[in-house]
Amino acid sequence: MKVLVLGSGVIGVTSAWYLAEAGHEVTVLDRQQGPALETSFANAGEVSPGYSSPWAGPGVPIKAVKWLLMKYGPLVIRPALDPHMWSWLLKMLANCTASRYAVNKSRMVPIAEYSRDVLKALRASTGIAYDQREQGTLQLFRTQKQLDGIGGDVEVLRQYGVPFEVLDPAGCIAVEPGLASVREKFVGGLRLPGDETGDCQLFTSRLAKLCEERGVKFEYGVTVNAIRTEAGRIAGVSTSAGERKADAYVMAMGSYSPKWMRRLGQPIAVYPIKGYSITVPITDAEKAPVSTVMDETYKVAITRLGDRIRVGGTAEISGYDLRLHESRRKTLEHSVTDLFPGSGDVAAASFWCGLRPMTPDGPPIIGASKYPNLYLNTGHGTLGWTMACGSGRVLADIISGRKPDIDVRELGPDR
Repeated sequence: MKVLVLGSGVIGVTSAWYLAEAGHEVTVLDRQQGPALETSFANAGEVSPGYSSPWAGPGVPIKAVKWLLMKYGPLVIRPALDPHMWSWLLKMLANCTASRYAVNKSRMVPIAEYSRDVLKALRASTGIAYDQREQGTLQLFRTQKQLDGIGGDVEVLRQYGVPFEVLDPAGCIAVEPGLASVREKFVGGLRLPGDETGDCQLFTSRLAKLCEERGVKFEYGVTVNAIRTEAGRIAGVSTSAGERKADAYVMAMGSYSPKWMRRLGQPIAVYPIKGYSITVPITDAEKAPVSTVMDETYKVAITRLGDRIRVGGTAEISGYDLRLHESRRKTLEHSVTDLFPGSGDVAAASFWCGLRPMTPDGPPIIGASKYPNLYLNTGHGTLGWTMACGSGRVLADIISGRKPDIDVRELGPDR
């Protein structure tokens, strides 16, 4: 079967890989000049099934007000006359209940855990390398109130069989020695030893090369102008390089997927939530993080990627605005220099932002659309890197008419 994948971020490329592995003839289109040059380019670097939780949950509306008032707060809302923004926010608020959180979490954990296993199998079979580490994630608590409030999270981890460790300051320093000089700034941590880290852009680029070796065709610098329908099916895609036709089509355009789905008469609840990162050259490896440290107060992830530190965070609700705001950089700089002083050259750091495709309930959208030959793989939010391989494998199974290894019926666009 000929399959046309729209988008060459980590979701599009993993979809292409598993489709090619299933024997399909695959072409990938992207408007950029290479793979993973938008949202997948400089994310926080975490592969964190243990943190696969909805943003919407009990208490979040009250926390959001506090975050908006913090000097280095993790949330920014830039109001706009955009009905899709306000509709998405209202839907998210509707999911901020204990019952909805439980349902949404139960839909996210299986695909995240499965994806980690699929990634490991891919790494074993191909030898792909991407500055990966398998040394867990440490959620660091600066206050006793934060540490005392982890009971609900721990119960969820127990429920899903996710390994964890609750650590005192000495335990945190044992797994992250770079924290030794700031021992007085935290009271403890929650460690998930099964989590991984890695450079998403490096992974995606190298997997794209492996795809090409399998016969996948990539067309870069190609803009989609229209998606043509005929007799209830997708009949072709009009692009800047001419029309492209296939037997099946995959919508993997991240935050831009909802724009196209609205034009196709099947709106999906996905909205862009901007995240920022800085990438800091390491100057003293002994003072740098070993893996990922989540600064719970500022909701910032500090990740070791080879000879660099990736610092990522902020949820900015501002539509498709890609402007870089200096205040966001200061938040990231504050977190990394406060916890890992002297570890890197912050003045030499690169500054980046990307649009995370978020659903209001949390789980991604994976499965068939109302058009029998159009499939969706989008809406992964902050967990695109975590869920990529599993999502690509599941989608390839669905398109190939095979039963996926896990039940993903609740991830469809009409849930």
